[in-house]
Amino acid sequence: MKSIFLFLTMLSLSMTGITGNVDGYKIGDMATDFKLKNIDGKLVSLADYKDAKGYIVIFTCNHCPYAKAYEDRIVALDKKYKKLGFPVIAINPNNPGKQPEDSFENMKLRAKEKGFSFPYLIDEGQKIYPQYGATKTPHVYVLSKTSNGNRVEYIGAIDDNYEDESAVKQKYVEQAVNSLLSKTEIAVKETKAIGCTIKK
Repeated sequence: MKSIFLFLTMLSLSMTGITGNVDGYKIGDMATDFKLKNIDGKLVSLADYKDAKGYIVIFTCNHCPYAKAYEDRIVALDKKYKKLGFPVIAINPNNPGKQPEDSFENMKLRAKEKGFSFPYLIDEGQKIYPQYGATKTPHVYVLSKTSNGNRVEYIGAIDDNYEDESAVKQKYVEQAVNSLLSKTEIAVKETKAIGCTIKK
């Protein structure tokens, strides 16, 4: 009886490891689609973008100074790459109960104020960011659409200088998307995300 119980426990743990994705996605993993509420009240999923070649998924928020420093650059990324098949999809992963500035109403205000040209989704119940393994705002995942699903191609920071855009030497996200568009190897596939910790 003990051996059966042990076997079932081990099986349960192994299955949890497979489906729960405790540590989040790694380069080469297939990202599961989601359906999250946008600031216009409509549900948005990756599958909605029929003509997309991939996606720039960015976990970001209203209150974090790092996220604020990158807002204009995120708008610029969407403007540059949406027409080339790589739209920005922004997701607020924070618990508004812990950080009221990140409430849905404040998301709507912030998006209008900054002229967001992309969906700004709320991760209600905080179910999506752990799947990805996001820990910071902002935290970026560049995905490419393949016949097998949405493949994770880059994870990390937008660039190498959050404080001063004019001093940026490495535009990691741009380099990754440009490589995917030109079908060449991405030179830097993973960097450390710099930002505020996600509020649970």
